[in-house]
Formats: sequence, structure tokens, C-alpha cells
Amino acid sequence: MTFLERIFAHLERCGSAPVLAEIRDGRSETVSAAELLSLTRRARTFLHARELNPGDRCALIAPNSIHWAALDLAMMAEGMVVIPLYTRQAPTELVAMLQDAMPARIFCSDAALASQIQQLWPDAPHITLTDSIFTGETADLPPPFRGNDSDAVTIIYTSGTSGEPKGVILSTDNVNHIIQCTTARLDQLMSSRKASPDAPDRVFHYAPFCFAASWILLLTALSRNSVLSLSTDLASLADELKTAAPDYFLNVPTLLERVRNRIQETVQQRGGFAAAVFARAQRAYTQGREGKAAFLDSLALSLANWMMFPAIRKSIGPNLKALICGSAPLAVETQLFFMMIGIPVLQVYGLTETTAICTMDDPDHVVPGRVGAAIPGVEMSLAENGEILVRGPNIFSGYWQRPSETAKALEGGWFHTGDLGEADSAGNWRITGRIKNLIILNSGHNIAPEPLEQKLATLVPEAEQIVLIGNQRGYLTALITANSSNGFKESTVQAALEVMNGELPHYKQIHAFHIVPEPFTIESGLLTANGKLKRDAIAARFTAEIDEMYQKKPA
Repeated sequence: MTFLERIFAHLERCGSAPVLAEIRDGRSETVSAAELLSLTRRARTFLHARELNPGDRCALIAPNSIHWAALDLAMMAEGMVVIPLYTRQAPTELVAMLQDAMPARIFCSDAALASQIQQLWPDAPHITLTDSIFTGETADLPPPFRGNDSDAVTIIYTSGTSGEPKGVILSTDNVNHIIQCTTARLDQLMSSRKASPDAPDRVFHYAPFCFAASWILLLTALSRNSVLSLSTDLASLADELKTAAPDYFLNVPTLLERVRNRIQETVQQRGGFAAAVFARAQRAYTQGREGKAAFLDSLALSLANWMMFPAIRKSIGPNLKALICGSAPLAVETQLFFMMIGIPVLQVYGLTETTAICTMDDPDHVVPGRVGAAIPGVEMSLAENGEILVRGPNIFSGYWQRPSETAKALEGGWFHTGDLGEADSAGNWRITGRIKNLIILNSGHNIAPEPLEQKLATLVPEAEQIVLIGNQRGYLTALITANSSNGFKESTVQAALEVMNGELPHYKQIHAFHIVPEPFTIESGLLTANGKLKRDAIAARFTAEIDEMYQKKPA
């Protein structure tokens, strides 16, 4: 059976059991498996009536919703190739990707956005508003289309941190393998953590389905005994989490850093005995992992485990069994922080081209600072320059209409990830940076900026983003954005740099910085659709500020 056949079979078996929910205004609006199948049939009927055929490409531009999932299932059941796009991207960027993909039809949830696309691209194919799809009747339908396992099921556009986004073609084979691996790993996670073996996994989700990892989580949840609750308002994430009360959910490092900082700030504001115990508990946990914890610190850790950590866990999510984190390296200090309070953080590493996943942490053997071992069936190796190479059934078939770039990415039968990393003796990988992000000083030193940016971020938690500068310069500098609701002083950064630079070789020391008062955003063109830094665009936007930093003689 293919992943899609397994999903439909699972939904048929589940009947009236809930499978998907949208959280709105503190309430969970749930649909059963039977209701989701009914919505999917309604969408399939709409597609049939428009004479859309297997192999046709169709774009889907909409935020996460029950309707999104139903339309995605319907298009795949009709054998179409789904092109999911992000509603928050600039219309000009969306049109560029649409013109590259040339879909037979565009499905869009927002009338204003549809109008902008039409204005920018007068010759665009027909644009259908998604709500209209689910208002009609259901006709008799053939079984879901069953093509070849090598057939494309989706084209997902990369984030485009430099250059234009590329359409990554993923096949049924790719998704089949990954869903089997994610299902096995979640079974392992929950096998000893459920109150009842028949209870469904409660899963919360906020990342857009147009991203590969997010889409894989949706398909995995629909393949197993789960209820997936969808966020509808990122500004109310904390309240939505309380409503969903999940067992686990997928995260990006930025959110976990914010949660950690919020907890630490709250404890510090309380002051007195609680702050003292918490500080000693943190020290004990860190030193205890090295076998060096002092007696009084260990006593504080025991006290915190009894008095403080249960309340902290409840404030994040009363039923949390684990947090899953991907998209970028997570600071080891943050991973250890959550482990200390009793919430394991399981890391996942992969790219769109690897169907979102190459490695997954083993829930029973987490190594902080690493992203786990390669999943079954997948090989990972290092090139001479330290680049991670991957091959296996998860590797994409190619970039849409880019044969030369496909050949380069798959040279020698391995996918060249562009990431730097290394594996320990047990095969657990650590990601150290991106090759294209390497800073080469005019002294010849090569520096991966990500570890230094992460370190400075832990010392300046008020900072929203940190970007190291220094390519073909004499020393490193940094652009630091302030959280718009929580600015900070230059003296805070200076103090942090004095601590950090004292532990670094001379060529890795940061000698100047500039504070940008507002965070970089997707709308400003300085972040990709999935929140990654557009380093070239940032450097171009802040040329004057960067030049000014280098006019000053470093200390």
C-alpha cells in the first residue's frame, strides 16, 4: 500500500473518531475521520467536474486548516501534483514560483491575495477560492488514482536563502519511506508514555503545511491513531497549547529559545528563594552531567524537581511527553534546559530534498547537541570539504525544470546537502553550519557563523536575530536585531561579547556590532518563508551600517 492508501484505509476504520481540529477563540473545532473523508470526496467531486487530470500541477495557497488537509488529500487521490505555497510570502515571490511551476489551476484561500496574483500575472490560470470547493454535492467517484511509486506527488519550493527558490519534486516512493520511519519513531516515543495503549496521540501543530517537515507530520498523523490540533492564531500560541494539551508537537529553535527565556525571566523576576534555587538547580544539572555537582547544588535540583519544574511543565503543556525540533540547529544549552525541567527535546535533521528527514533522535538515547542517527535505509557520509552527503529512498528525483542544478546536487549518486557536520562513534550527527554561509576572513580563516551566533544569542536573550559579518574583512562584526517589545542596551551586548571573546581564538572574536531596532521579517524580504536569514539581502540592506563598523579600529 502507498502512504495515501494507508491514510484512506485508516480514516475508513476510524469512522466517528476525531482526527483533526482547528483551535479558535479558546475552543477546539473537531472533525471525525468520516467527516474528513466526506470533505475530501466533496473536493474530489469539484476537481472531477473541472476535468483536472492525473499529472496536472495545481497550486494550493492557504493557511493550515481542515479544508487544506481535505483538498490536499483530494488532489493526491486524483493523481495531481500539489504545489503548496506560503500565504505570508510577498505576492511578487508567489507569482515568480507560480510562473515557474505553471499550474493548471490555482487554489487560494484569500480573495485579496488572489486579486493581487491576478494583477501581477494577468495570464494566470483560473484561481479558485478554496471555500467554494466544499459547498457542492458529492458524486460517485472511482477509487483513488494509483500511479507508479516513482510518480511525483508534490513540488515544494525551497526557501531560497540565496538565489531563487527551486521546486523540489517528491515522489510517492519518497513519502512512503519517510512516513514508515516517522510512524515507527512516534510509536517508540509513545509506547511507554501513554496512559492507555488505545488512546490517540494528541498533537499540536503551528508550522505551515507548505513546508516539507510540516506536511510529513500531517500525513503521519493521518496515518496513525492521532488527533492533530491546528493553530489558527500564532499570537495566541500559549493559549492554544493549553486548549490542545498535546503529547508532543513540532518546533523551530526560535520558539524554544523564547519559551526558555520567558521561563528564566519569570523566575528571575520572582527573585528571592525561588530564583536562588533555580540558579543552583541549573548549575547542578549541568555539572551533574559531568559528574561534578556539589552537594548543595544537587539538593537545590531535587528541590526544584519537586517544587518548581512540575508547575513549569504544566505552564507549557500539561500532557507534554516530548518536544520535536527541526529546521535549524538548536543551541545545546536550550536542549539541556528542557531536559532539566523534564521535557525531552528530540531533534530531526533534513532538507526539502530529503523529504524533510535524514536523521531522528532516538527517544530513549538522546545525545544533547546532536540530531540523532540516519533513519533506516538512509546513508550519510562526509565529503572532503566536510559537506554532508546523503543517499537513500528519501532523496528527491530532481528540481523542477532545472536539470543542471539537479545534476550538480546529485553528483556521484549522493545528494550534496550544503551542510557541514560530523558524526560521533555511535553515528549521531551534529550540524555545524552551511557551506555557503562560511565567512572567509582576509587572513584566510574559515568560520561557520551559526555556532557563534547561537552562543551570543544565549548571552543576549533579548536579541531576536544575530547575523555575523566578515567575509573578506579583517575581523568579525555582528548585526543584532532587538525584540520589538523588549529592546536592550549596547552595554548588554558589550558585556556579553567580553565574556564570549575571552573564550575564543582571536580570529573568531567579534569586535563590533550594530543594533537594528526592529526584527528581520518575511514581509521585509530579509527572512525566507520558513524564517531563515537571507544573509545576502541583509548585508545589502545594511551596507552603510556594516561599513561604519569596519571604519572603527577593533579593540
